[in-house]
Amino acid sequence: MNPKPNIVDLPVYKPGKPIEEVKKELGLEEVIKLASNENPYGASPSAKAAIVAELENLSLYPDGAAAELTSALASHLGVKSENIIFGCGSDEIIALITRAFFLPGDETIMADQTFSVYKSNADIESAVSIEVPLVEGTHDLDGMLARITDRTKVIWICNPNNPTGTIVPEQALITFLDSVPANVMVVLDEAYCEYVTDLTYSDGIKLLERYPNLVVLRTFSKIYGLAALRIGYGVASPQIITLINQVREPFNTSRLAQAAALAALKDQAYVQECRRLNSAGIVQLQDEFKRLGLKSFPAHGNFIMVDVRKPGTEVFDALLRKGVIVRAGHRLYPTYIRVTVGSAEQNRAFVAALEQTLAEQGVKA
Repeated sequence: MNPKPNIVDLPVYKPGKPIEEVKKELGLEEVIKLASNENPYGASPSAKAAIVAELENLSLYPDGAAAELTSALASHLGVKSENIIFGCGSDEIIALITRAFFLPGDETIMADQTFSVYKSNADIESAVSIEVPLVEGTHDLDGMLARITDRTKVIWICNPNNPTGTIVPEQALITFLDSVPANVMVVLDEAYCEYVTDLTYSDGIKLLERYPNLVVLRTFSKIYGLAALRIGYGVASPQIITLINQVREPFNTSRLAQAAALAALKDQAYVQECRRLNSAGIVQLQDEFKRLGLKSFPAHGNFIMVDVRKPGTEVFDALLRKGVIVRAGHRLYPTYIRVTVGSAEQNRAFVAALEQTLAEQGVKA
């Protein structure tokens, strides 16, 4: 069996450790997972009710075009249905873009510490990834422009950036888009956009009409709390959506996911409440980090990346044994961990475990 040579050494994506595995592995009764940027408040009650109602239809294939959900989302976003494509999470839209557009040797530009799925999918298609260093955790747009060549196909901008949580302000993004050649696609990944409260942040959807080479990615996994159902979407010109659709599998989102997403979309009051609680949680954690003498990046999503002044993997392991799951192992930020903003109670438990861990490892405030 001979696989494609370019995939042999690809790293396998490692998601945050599941709660059940940690409980079994370490013999713990209580475990808090703050590793995967999930909504600690769960999904909207109306979304849960929609799932229950849809159980009657489990024997039926889903609508391959997700027509009802697409129409509702188009109305919500102020675009047309032909501007939207749904995927098994926005991860699948990323994979479909690389499948539709990359030929071996094409170049693609991204930050050097960002969502890893951009590079892994480019690698699968034998594209060449050009990684531009972040500047203080933020995309270096001028540096990205400088790396564009006649082989550049796609530029990826994660906004807010995962894992650093920083944002590209609207005016900087517009200046950048004005300078990108029209034949180069810019993918603006806004998975965490609903959490952002900073007034300088851009709404990528409003830029689509001005920039036909722009694709905006969003998801129902984060603030909508539907991560288990895997449903996300892309918004772009009808021409781009048609090309992506040509490489999409016919039933890539389930009936349960479509029903839940439709109900969740209609409950914007729940979204606003989750945003408010998240903002309060960011302040809570940042205040505690300051008290502990720890530096963190500005947080605009539902997670914070903080320098714990010890190898992040060691702090991760110590926290794990105390029943708190976070993320570590960031290649360019070895002393940082990324923690999801939890409920006020979860945040307190995390801070207590972190403070104890740092004391044990000799880190003084």
